Amino acid sequence: MVTNELITYRKMTLEDIDQVHLIEEEAFTIPWTKEAFEHEMTTNLYSYYILAETEAKEIIGYCGMWIVLDECHITNVAVAERMRGNKIGEGLMREAIRIVLEQKVVLMTLEVRVTNDVAKNLYHKLGFKDGGIRKNYYTDTREDALVMWVEFK
Repeated sequence: MVTNELITYRKMTLEDIDQVHLIEEEAFTIPWTKEAFEHEMTTNLYSYYILAETEAKEIIGYCGMWIVLDECHITNVAVAERMRGNKIGEGLMREAIRIVLEQKVVLMTLEVRVTNDVAKNLYHKLGFKDGGIRKNYYTDTREDALVMWVEFK
């Protein structure tokens, strides 16, 4: 589905958890629980979540990150299945980069499935470099993860 709607980005709130969790369940074979997202929003002092939202206020994607001092770790990125292919993931990542640059972050890192070429291509486009391999990182398939990082100067 191609959208001509204006997509806006904003910080996630507790009221958004139900919609975010629906996307999480759609995107991942072992999804985070609602309680995990609640913990991120209420207890984890380092977490920051960005939402992609349509003009109709429908949440269509999210990006979670932990910002610790001058480093950022992307924890999860997901886009509603019906909205994939519309550069929503790229928009979320660009917004995440904008936010961390404001906070003087110098290094951003993430893990991605070694077989996820779409995501890897996006991250390369955004300046991420390949790092190491985390063997058997994903518990659902025992698939390896590629560690990627980008340094901001």
